[in-house]
Amino acid sequence: MAATEDPTLWSDLTRPLPDWFARARFGIFIHWGAYAVPAWAEPTGALGAVPDDEWFAHNPYAEWYFNTIRIEGSPAARRHAEVYGGAPYDDFLDAWRAERFDPAAWAELFAATGASYVVPTTKHHDGIALWDAPGTGRRNTVHRGPQRDLVGAIAEAVRAAGMRFGVYYSGGLDWSVSDFPPHRSGAEVGELRPRDAAYNAYALLHVRDLVDRYGPDVLWNDINWPDAGKRDGAWSLHELFSDFYARNPDGVVNDRWGIPYADYRTSEYEAGTENEEGAWENCRGIGFSFGYNQVEDEQSTLSGPQLSRYLGDVVSRGGRLLLNVGPTAAGEIPEIQQRSLRSFGRWHTAVRDLFATATPVIDGAVAPSEEPWTRWLQTPDGELVALVDQTDRPDGVTVAVGGPWATGTARLLIGEGEATVTDGRLTVRTGALPDGPAVVAVSR
Repeated sequence: MAATEDPTLWSDLTRPLPDWFARARFGIFIHWGAYAVPAWAEPTGALGAVPDDEWFAHNPYAEWYFNTIRIEGSPAARRHAEVYGGAPYDDFLDAWRAERFDPAAWAELFAATGASYVVPTTKHHDGIALWDAPGTGRRNTVHRGPQRDLVGAIAEAVRAAGMRFGVYYSGGLDWSVSDFPPHRSGAEVGELRPRDAAYNAYALLHVRDLVDRYGPDVLWNDINWPDAGKRDGAWSLHELFSDFYARNPDGVVNDRWGIPYADYRTSEYEAGTENEEGAWENCRGIGFSFGYNQVEDEQSTLSGPQLSRYLGDVVSRGGRLLLNVGPTAAGEIPEIQQRSLRSFGRWHTAVRDLFATATPVIDGAVAPSEEPWTRWLQTPDGELVALVDQTDRPDGVTVAVGGPWATGTARLLIGEGEATVTDGRLTVRTGALPDGPAVVAVSR
């Protein structure tokens, strides 16, 4: 067994999940980079729902623009040639001005959604750092483009608004310091990545600098980590995590480092759902892209009520949601995203405390359904909680409820109307709610 794959190498790092993260059921992801200048991708569908052999040439992720335009014959490559004359990608760094960036306004919006934590990208796969990262020379947002420490500005505003702060870092891919052809498949993402000691040192210095400067509560790595660092000793992930926990005992790390260790597991859109066990988090954009995509419209953007149902489903299965916003190059959260977030926030802030302590129902007394859309939770004091969507059902919704709750009593937590239990049937009559499903408590 390779040292990388040996769980005993990492066992001394294991500890209970910090209470703040165990209670946190919703966070905000931010993908912001030079890719917000072209802001273009095909909205083909959700990751996990589009075949791998179609995904990369027709990538709906605008933040993958640097890769997609290098795939000969791709629609993005053709458009890049037509609109920008095939200009080098780094021209977008200089065109990215962030002239209307207002971190306090961002934080106010995020707080209004009921978010517990915020995780911005600090360096995505294009290798452009959003702070004055060591070893990047002038290729960062302090020296070019916005000419500002964007990570620091977001961290300060997020904490001032009462939320936890984390950092995303692309440790597995960096197209600016590696000489690989474009990725055309998921297999190539795993194969064509930097693995050497030099890149390990480069990336470790970045993450250590992020920890030292900003004291994050979350280290959210992506794709993988160079194999040279998957060990103990100096210049290793083991040393990095040990030092991170010593500095911040409440800190957590995700599972995308390519090692058998993590505080929590992740899935993305519809991909990686096999990771949804133990402590887990699903991440996705409001549309099909993480980075801002000017092509996305209402058809490819989740509304507030849809986001409410999405979170309700995730929490009913024991997870948390990291929902992404993609700011424009000017630094504005697009209005279409703001509308969804504000609508969702009106619903989520009313159930946030309930979600913090509720758990999935595991005794078979109830079951989720799509018609009518219903999800279930259980509170620490033994109540069932039903999330029930009454859209287009003005006469109400009736669902089965068993166990000791079959003869219980019901009361509405969100919604105006009535909820009753009769002979093992829960009936809810509230009419359609504007921002999310009705929430009903069922006592024994």
